[in-house]
Amino acid sequence: MAARYREMLAAWNAKDARAFAAQFSETADVVGFDGSQMNGRNEIEAELRRIFADHVTSSYVSSIRSVRQLDPDVAILHAVVGMVPPGKSELNPAVNAIQIMVAHRSGGRWEIECLQNTPAAFHGRPELTRKLTQELTAVLRSGSPG
Repeated sequence: MAARYREMLAAWNAKDARAFAAQFSETADVVGFDGSQMNGRNEIEAELRRIFADHVTSSYVSSIRSVRQLDPDVAILHAVVGMVPPGKSELNPAVNAIQIMVAHRSGGRWEIECLQNTPAAFHGRPELTRKLTQELTAVLRSGSPG
């Protein structure tokens, strides 16, 4: 299940809309950083194609905080992410986020059913922003997938 999450982020970083969408079920739901919604694998792929064509996107750096099995074929993953802007080597703390992913196993393959991406704004608590940025910077510098 964690491998599916990492494959999804790797597809984003490669700007590969098809590979990104392939990680999701046919009926998946995605809520983006800005609150935009995508429903279903086809819509996810179409929207990502548009995003990658129209925008220069940053690359994800992630740290998986937990994976909880609800039953043998359903799990929830909790991760934190940061983004490195193109041409830069440091994270942009303004776009740090918390991600929650729900996946189910069908035919032996994990598929993402829901991905929620929420800004880690930490209103009035700048020390939490610093702490999260430090954690993600350590992942970035380690070269690990997160």
